[in-house]
Amino acid sequence: MANGLEKESGFTMFSDDELKDVNGVKKVGEFVEVMCGCTSHRYGDAVGKLKIFVNGYLEITCECTPGCEEDKLTPAAFEKHSGRETARKWKNNIWVIVNGEKVPLYKTVLLKYYNQALKTANGSHKSQNGQVCHRDEFIRCTRCNKERRFRLRTKEDCRLHHDALADPNWKCSDLLYDKYVLN
Repeated sequence: MANGLEKESGFTMFSDDELKDVNGVKKVGEFVEVMCGCTSHRYGDAVGKLKIFVNGYLEITCECTPGCEEDKLTPAAFEKHSGRETARKWKNNIWVIVNGEKVPLYKTVLLKYYNQALKTANGSHKSQNGQVCHRDEFIRCTRCNKERRFRLRTKEDCRLHHDALADPNWKCSDLLYDKYVLN
């Protein structure tokens, strides 16, 4: 087995060159584990173990204090748990040690599979709970030339949008308003 993680087909997750300067790397079964951390100006460094799976999933086990029970955190949850004041930028705030220096995750090769998983997931339109969802769509009125929003939340909403899209002479008056709109 090479210095990366291998699958049955001989696929190497990370090459020797990609991980040679990263400190605390372990190859365990189906993931790569790396020591990581997040620095809070108030509380200092919180350290943990970042697990990187081939499917792009990232998981952090917190080791901020000896009795910390936090396990299987997402990077965003780890950032929040560490007390970082400017949460929501975990790619910048969570770091690994490369050549003795703290380097943000986004500057390393460690997010390669996470970014690939995002690219493949974008086309599926699934929400966090796994249900299919749609983005809002707009259709331009042929009379007033304004764009009207179709909120695609239910099958009926999608049907109305598709019918309007198929009509080359669609106008605002064809749009059914919510029953809660005052007259």
